Amino acid sequence: MKTTIFSLIIILFLGLNTAFTSDKDKEVKIKTSAICEMCKARLERNLGLSKGVKESSLNLDNKVITVKYNPDKTTPEAIKATIINTGYDADTQLANQKAHDKLPSCCRKTAAPH
Repeated sequence: MKTTIFSLIIILFLGLNTAFTSDKDKEVKIKTSAICEMCKARLERNLGLSKGVKESSLNLDNKVITVKYNPDKTTPEAIKATIINTGYDADTQLANQKAHDKLPSCCRKTAAPH
């Protein structure tokens, strides 16, 4: 009986904790210059290492990356800066040229879609 009550209390606590944290998260959609699966993996990995970013997913069809983040720890501007410093455009802001030049030739803006 004690085990059942204790288990229910833990489940209730975890459920409430998840509900409160997910309400704080925000989402931003950013148009990128990414081309292929390698670009997708590179952007999602770098954003995943960024403070405050919970999740990111790049849609290669429309080149828009959707990022879920904690607004207490990061901002859309910081997320765009990460994308730019990875070597890709972020909305109207152009990629960092040095970072772009380090990308594989198939991932540069001049490369054909593949």
